[in-house]
Amino acid sequence: MSSHALLQQIDALKQDALQRDLEIGALRLAIDKLTLELFHLRRMRYGRSSEQMDNGAVQPEPPCMALAAVQPTPAAPEPSPGAAQVANLEDARQKRQATSRRTAPRQLPGHLPRQEVVHLASSDCSCQGCGTELRQIGQDASEVLEYQPGSFRVVRHVRPRLACARCHTIVQASAPSRPIDRGLAGAGLITQVLVGKFCDHLPLYRQSQIYAREGVVVERSTLADWVAGAVRLLQPLADAVRRYVLRAGKIHTDDTPVPVLSPGRGTTRTARLWVYARDDRPSGDASPPAVWFEYSPDRKGEHPRGHLAGFAGTLQADAFAGYDALFADGQVVEAACWAHARRKYYEIHKGQGEMPGTLAHQALLRIGALYAIEKDIGGKSAEERRRQRQSRAKPLVDALHGWLQQALGHISAKSSMAQAIGYSLNRWQALVRFVDDGHIEMDNNAAERALRAVVLGRKNYLHFGSDAGGERAAVIYTLIGSCKLGGIDPQAYLHHVLGRIADHPINRIDELLPWRVAERLRPAWQATQQAQDMARAA
Repeated sequence: MSSHALLQQIDALKQDALQRDLEIGALRLAIDKLTLELFHLRRMRYGRSSEQMDNGAVQPEPPCMALAAVQPTPAAPEPSPGAAQVANLEDARQKRQATSRRTAPRQLPGHLPRQEVVHLASSDCSCQGCGTELRQIGQDASEVLEYQPGSFRVVRHVRPRLACARCHTIVQASAPSRPIDRGLAGAGLITQVLVGKFCDHLPLYRQSQIYAREGVVVERSTLADWVAGAVRLLQPLADAVRRYVLRAGKIHTDDTPVPVLSPGRGTTRTARLWVYARDDRPSGDASPPAVWFEYSPDRKGEHPRGHLAGFAGTLQADAFAGYDALFADGQVVEAACWAHARRKYYEIHKGQGEMPGTLAHQALLRIGALYAIEKDIGGKSAEERRRQRQSRAKPLVDALHGWLQQALGHISAKSSMAQAIGYSLNRWQALVRFVDDGHIEMDNNAAERALRAVVLGRKNYLHFGSDAGGERAAVIYTLIGSCKLGGIDPQAYLHHVLGRIADHPINRIDELLPWRVAERLRPAWQATQQAQDMARAA
């Protein structure tokens, strides 16, 4: 074989090897992508929603590590025998504490009414042995928690007619107003229906079954009519919450899909519930927090633009393109969400089996250092938060930016990690805006927390019956969500309002906002929370 033929053969082999390398690289990218998708689907189907990591695996980086190279971290050294002994002793102590917590007698909530039942050894108070009268020398007492199913009662309003025998004048008290005109349901029952569906996530058909067990037959359609009637009364109050939220200098927003029944088709389509939250307590502001919900039949950007018409300030949101038009004229300033950015690295890290030292793991460490600072300065004034962020967070943010750019140059542009880094870098200006403004939060979790009730409800009542049903839900979620955020019992609040709002002047509707009536209602909510905390601790 001639040298020329050999050279041609070598070139052909090189081309084959190069082609195989390209194919192998493409297959590795495909495997990486499919592995991540599989993890994501399994997590959605079976896993927990929390994105917390093992405390031993993720600790905030000290500043000296901020410019670490894009390399896996070395394995931790083996603990010394003395350290291992201390660790074993600590484990044993924690196990003893856990055991003592399990075996300690549980105290039942003190605010509950007590019914005392005395159990005598016999009806005869004399000694069986000698006949002498017995006297009490002490007692043993134990408590059990009982439950009586919710009971119905009929309130009969009697209005005597009084007449004057001389001039034949007849007087009679005015009929008390009802939440629903000529309706049979009182404020307490309507409140129970609203709280049952929108706070406790019980569909109306299930509530109808519960009432039937108590001997009261109320059709699901009747319950739906009560909800509609209550919403007509409460709509001005939800509008007042909307006006209050829009007066804020910063609003958190997010949305979630909700299925809605398509009329005449027997199928569902996807609509949206939008939430707008005002909560400045993390920056030391004492203004009452509130959330406002809006329904839309789709996810077009025109909906948030219409909801926020006239608003000027900071909008803390995810990367939904529908918000972009709001930022165009500069009246609304975008603040992005670090939780969204972090989530992409977290999913990669979990998909890689939480292997330490990977790029995703290092990104989580760096972001975790920023969250550690936020935990330290939570509740401080906006100016103090800005000062702390400038001195402590800004160096870490700048270092993270350089590290991400450096990491991007060492990986394939089609990899999941490159996409996660691209998400962060493309929104960098909005992500780091919190460093220069103490009023802004690092993430949009305030809005995401407000949507949890919708997500839980969606799993139970499955869909709204119509667009009108979605709009009604937005009104009730607005009031219940604002109550929860402000530490007020939603049931006590709605009962209070439904018993008064029909006779309340519309031009004084703000007097019925949750935080305006909070002081008289908060004790009931705090007692409930205390009981729940005690149950969780036990």
